[in-house]
Amino acid sequence: MKNTITLVLVIISSFTGLQSCYYDKADMLYPNTISCDTTAVVSYSQKIVPLFQQQCYSCHLSASMGGGILMGNYAADKAMAVNGKLYGSVSYASGYSPMPKGANKLTNCQLALVKKWIDSGSPNN
Repeated sequence: MKNTITLVLVIISSFTGLQSCYYDKADMLYPNTISCDTTAVVSYSQKIVPLFQQQCYSCHLSASMGGGILMGNYAADKAMAVNGKLYGSVSYASGYSPMPKGANKLTNCQLALVKKWIDSGSPNN
């Protein structure tokens, strides 16, 4: 009798465990509805500025200049891109301070957009 109860509990636990793990993957729960197009020209004004507004400018505008790093206009943003500090920081490269500080790392799509903008000469487009 004890073995039968144990067997029933194991079967029920196994079935319940399998059911509870079905939706444990974020891509199944939250499918990517936004495409990541890195094949087109990356526009500074349409792609990079909104990303920087969301991830960088709250700490790196002239009023606050987090870490002494100024961003918030094309000349400052391009200077960060050209000297390598921008991509080094956002990609968490060794030797750079990981950014954004206190927040999640940029997504692969966001990193690809920044890299493509930098690699294309950081145009003001």
